[in-house]
Amino acid sequence: MQKYAHFNGLTIPLLLLLPQLAITVVFFYWPASQAVWQSFLLQDAFGISTEFVWFENYRDLFSKPEYYKALINTGIFSVFVALLSLSLALLFAVMADRAIRGAEIYKTLLIWPYAVAPAIAGVLWIFMFDPSLGMLARGLQSLGVNWNPRLNGNDAMTLVILAATWKQISYNFLFFLAGLQSIPRSVIEAAVIDGARPMRRFWTIVFPLLSPTTFFLLVVNLVYVFFDTFGIIDTVSGGGPSGATETLVYKVYSDGKGGTNLGGSAAQSVILLAMVIAMTAFQFRFIERKVNY
Repeated sequence: MQKYAHFNGLTIPLLLLLPQLAITVVFFYWPASQAVWQSFLLQDAFGISTEFVWFENYRDLFSKPEYYKALINTGIFSVFVALLSLSLALLFAVMADRAIRGAEIYKTLLIWPYAVAPAIAGVLWIFMFDPSLGMLARGLQSLGVNWNPRLNGNDAMTLVILAATWKQISYNFLFFLAGLQSIPRSVIEAAVIDGARPMRRFWTIVFPLLSPTTFFLLVVNLVYVFFDTFGIIDTVSGGGPSGATETLVYKVYSDGKGGTNLGGSAAQSVILLAMVIAMTAFQFRFIERKVNY
């Protein structure tokens, strides 16, 4: 029998919610409101001289081809990172879920990259693929591949995608493995008795039952590629060469800190937040319909 807590008034429930509400207001709503207000201002680098310019920062932003280039880079980067990290994590989870010797060791090794900070992950991949120091880069060059992420934009984008994917696989792997272990074995055994082959069992039984986990990870990975990959991009390529790896979140930083364009940087952050909210709402509105709970 389940027991439910009953409160005689609203005082205790509000006190229990107050810490979380305070954290949300202080660390999300207040900074977001400040960014919206700052996006309507024209300020100098020190914030001494301030002028209210309405939507001038937004109009100036959409008149620059560099912003559209960053938008395209973000789309390419987010699609490849999300697809690769989700598909590889699902593959590893299916393999690790099998009853094989040393499975616990494999699971532990696959989880380890999640504990690595994004900046450290970027440095590790630089050491491996640096054209002058990296062993893997030298291997590519010995095979005739002209690998140079310092000068070639496509190579730099590839390196950033690989580093960001490697960092996120562990997180996706944990949830996929938990989802696989929650599937009743009786359902799989019934499919085996009916003569269903492994691939058919996966696509008709296992994957549909994983749809809640997949949908959750799709939303989380969207937030990850738009915001949490800043450290990787900053350490691996710094947005270069020639802006080839400059995403929207990195452009917010570079224009605000390096370009001292505080109002334009705030406008970019507002647009980026609106884009993520819109895409998340779209996923919940349309994609969630295909989720089997």
